[in-house]
Amino acid sequence: MSDATVSAETNSYSGQTIRADEAAHFGALAKDWWDPKGSSAMLHKLNPVRLSFTREAIDLHWGGDAESVKPLTGKSALDVGCGAGLLCEPLARMGAKVTGVDAAPENAQAAALHAEGSGLDIRYIAGEIGAQNIGQFDLVTCMEVIEHVADKRAFLAELTARLSPGGLMILSTPNRTAASRLLLVEGAEAAGMIPKGTHHWDDFITPDELRELLGEAGLTMGEPFGIAFGPMKGLHLSSQLALNYIVTAIQS
Repeated sequence: MSDATVSAETNSYSGQTIRADEAAHFGALAKDWWDPKGSSAMLHKLNPVRLSFTREAIDLHWGGDAESVKPLTGKSALDVGCGAGLLCEPLARMGAKVTGVDAAPENAQAAALHAEGSGLDIRYIAGEIGAQNIGQFDLVTCMEVIEHVADKRAFLAELTARLSPGGLMILSTPNRTAASRLLLVEGAEAAGMIPKGTHHWDDFITPDELRELLGEAGLTMGEPFGIAFGPMKGLHLSSQLALNYIVTAIQS
């Protein structure tokens, strides 16, 4: 059974990286987060692509058996900005002891209920990552989150502080390009593929900018892989970085 949702303890933490309006926006979507045809339909389509990259990165980093269904056995994983658990649950099925943190209490609650219904033991916590005294993790993931963060430098420092020595971090985010403005913001939101107000193009971060910020945090970023869309392949990993990209990072 899933652990109960825990509220943040903030007595020793005064910084804030998540904007309240961003947390409220995603919290309002919690009720149908697990509906593949609902407001999070695009995330359901994106998740298999992210999982494919994540699985390969895990195997490469730890030199595990690519045929194993539980490559994270004996390891801990933290998903920051976990939403209702779309990534946490597959990580748990891979054998990890998983903790998910989300700024929106509605999301953490929806995630805990879904995990319990799925028979998965996942700890979910509502609040700022910087407020959590939760130790370090072998794997830290943060998917489609940093573009919603007010202070990206501080946020990445908090993620890095949660990474165990020798651990692996994986992040994905939209790129700040003319194509992403046209297709992800103006196009997808206007067409109802993504809820309006989800993206603010000026907050998108380029791979070079992310590499620099990760370097300041003491991490080395791997080569980014694009997440592209094609009429035949749908969403898929690509060398094209114009819309969205996913990267690994390890301690320098």
